[in-house]
Amino acid sequence: MSAARPRSAPLPALTMGEPAGVGPELAARVWLKARSGRARPLRFLAIGDPAVFAAALRRLGVDPALAVLTDPRDAVRAWPDALPVLVPPGTAPVTPPAPGRPDPAWASRVTAAIAHATALARCGAVRAVVTNPLDKAVLYADGFRFPGHTEYLAALCTTDGQPLPEPVMLLVAGPLRVALATVHMPLRAVPNALTRERLLTVARAVASGLRRDFGLPHPRLAFAGLNPHAGEQGSLGTEELTHINPAAAELRAEGLDITDAQPGDTVFHAARTGSFDAVIAMYHDQGLAALKTYDFWGGVNVTLGLPVVRTSPDHGTGYEAARAGTARTDSLEAALRLATRLSRQRAAQ
Repeated sequence: MSAARPRSAPLPALTMGEPAGVGPELAARVWLKARSGRARPLRFLAIGDPAVFAAALRRLGVDPALAVLTDPRDAVRAWPDALPVLVPPGTAPVTPPAPGRPDPAWASRVTAAIAHATALARCGAVRAVVTNPLDKAVLYADGFRFPGHTEYLAALCTTDGQPLPEPVMLLVAGPLRVALATVHMPLRAVPNALTRERLLTVARAVASGLRRDFGLPHPRLAFAGLNPHAGEQGSLGTEELTHINPAAAELRAEGLDITDAQPGDTVFHAARTGSFDAVIAMYHDQGLAALKTYDFWGGVNVTLGLPVVRTSPDHGTGYEAARAGTARTDSLEAALRLATRLSRQRAAQ
C-alpha cells in the first residue's frame, strides 16, 4: 500500500461564478489540460456546487472525476487525478441551469461560493481567491446590494467595527497595468466623481499594491487625462488643472513617483514600452480599450486594497460561448498564474 501524498502549500480557490456562463467550462478545461499533461498544471480548488462542474465535464465529453472535499488542504492530493471541489456550507445539491440560461434561483449559491472562498483565504486555508465571472443582473434580481464583485469582496473582508477597505481595480496584460479611477458609471457622471480625494485614494492604493504584491519598491505611475490632449492647458477641459494635476502634486510631495495628466492617446503606449509601471485611467473604457486592444484574451482583473489576493478573468459570463462549448481559457489561466505569483510575493514579505 503506497503512502498518501503529503499536503503542501494551499491552492488558489476558484469560484464557480455564474453557473450558466463559461466559468464551470473554463475550470473543467484547465483541469483537463493538467490531467492530460498538455500544459504546466495550474492547480486550484473549485468552490461551488459539484453538479455544476460535473455537468461541464460531461458537455466536454468527459466522465466527471471529482473529489468533493471538506478540508481545503486535501485539494493538492486530488490533482491531477480528480478535480477538487469544496461545497460552501448550507448549500444542498440541485440541478444546474442549462448553459446560457441563467436562473435567479442560483444567485445565493453564486454569492455563497465567493463568501466561502474569501473566508478560506482570510484564514490561510487557500492562498488566493480567483473569481469566475458572474451576472450582476441575476444577482440584483435576488436582492444583491453591491455594484459588483469588487465591492462585495471588500464587504466580506471587513472586520467588525472597522471601515470597509477601499478596493481598486487593476487590469494586467503582460507589461501593461491599468488602474481605474472610476469604474461602472455613466460617462456623464465621471467628471464629478473625479475628486481630488478619489484620485489620491486610487493612486496610493496602486502604489501600495505594486510594492506589496508585484515587488516594485519604487513604482512609476502616470495619470491619464480625462480630456483630449489632457485638456491642453484648459482649452479642452479643466479637470486636469483643477483635480488631476493638483492630486499628482500632492502625491509627489509624499514621495510618490507620478506624473501630471498625460494624453490618453499616448500614455498607454508609454507604459507598454516601459516608461511607467501603471497608468491610472479616468474611466472604465479609457483603460479597458487600451488593455484589451493589447491582449484581448489574456487580461486579468486584480483587486488592490484587500487583505487577500484576488484575481479574475477579464471577461464576462460569455453565455453564447457557454451554449456553444467554445470558451477560451487564456484569461483564467493568466488569472491563476498571477494569483499564485502575487500570493507568493506577499508570503515572502
